[in-house]
Amino acid sequence: MMQWGLVPSWVKDPSIGNKMINARAETLAEKPSFKGLIGQRRCLVLADGFYEWRKEGKGKIPMRCTLRGGEPFSFAGLWDSWKKPAGGELLSFAIITTQANGLLRPIHERMPVILNQEGEEKWLDPDFKEVHKLLVPYPAEMMEFYDVSKLVNSPRNDLPQCISPLP
Repeated sequence: MMQWGLVPSWVKDPSIGNKMINARAETLAEKPSFKGLIGQRRCLVLADGFYEWRKEGKGKIPMRCTLRGGEPFSFAGLWDSWKKPAGGELLSFAIITTQANGLLRPIHERMPVILNQEGEEKWLDPDFKEVHKLLVPYPAEMMEFYDVSKLVNSPRNDLPQCISPLP
């Protein structure tokens, strides 16, 4: 298993991973933390949904975003291995984000890069060099979202209510 929050192999302090959960598609080739990983350290991050928060008045309403059929999917990701001072290694990853599609744009300006099956195969192929072509918004018509309980605001809550639509 890997830790979410990329810890580049060359850093001294692994706590940097707390700040590197996402990587912007537009700047992957420029950022030292990501540019060396694009060629050989691409990964798939499996999911069946993700959350965004819609501003409403002075508060925020959590929403679960899924594919229309509810099937699992993959985010495009990058991973790295950091050597622990006491021995062993820490495997970590970041999810790549891109501009939001038309469905999500009113809620947030960005979204994770979701890959279809063909995109997954290309993303994992070390010989595939045109990765930038895959880093686009997923089609809005193939997605949906719904309000969920504010229980999702705490990672301690691993309950069915975190994915159940509010009435």
